[in-house]
Amino acid sequence: VQLQAFGGGLVQAGGSLRLTCAHSGFTPDDPAIGWFRQASGKEREAVSCISRSANGIYYADSVRGRFAISRDNAKNTVSLQMYMLKPEDTAVYYCAADPTGGTYYSGKYYCGKSVMEYWGNGTLVTVSS
Repeated sequence: VQLQAFGGGLVQAGGSLRLTCAHSGFTPDDPAIGWFRQASGKEREAVSCISRSANGIYYADSVRGRFAISRDNAKNTVSLQMYMLKPEDTAVYYCAADPTGGTYYSGKYYCGKSVMEYWGNGTLVTVSS
């Protein structure tokens, strides 16, 4: 099982970046994928998650309306398109996998560290003011 995140970089406030998570080794089914971030001195937090079939999608309140998650199961990739970036979006971004394909509580799709069993490397996003 492998997860690799890439696409980070330095961007000015108001700019855009696209992160991609490439996953491999999950058989027989694709995992749910989540993007998490950790700013310096802060805890890792959930940013966005997408279930195997893309029926379940979650966005943190802080990014809803600015970020868009999508997946291409044929290519085993999940992308996070980030628009209108703010300095407070600066963090190391990690992708992680929930091999069940998606976790639901009371019918609501759940995106949290506790259900992610596999973690990839981080990619640094720096937003300058």
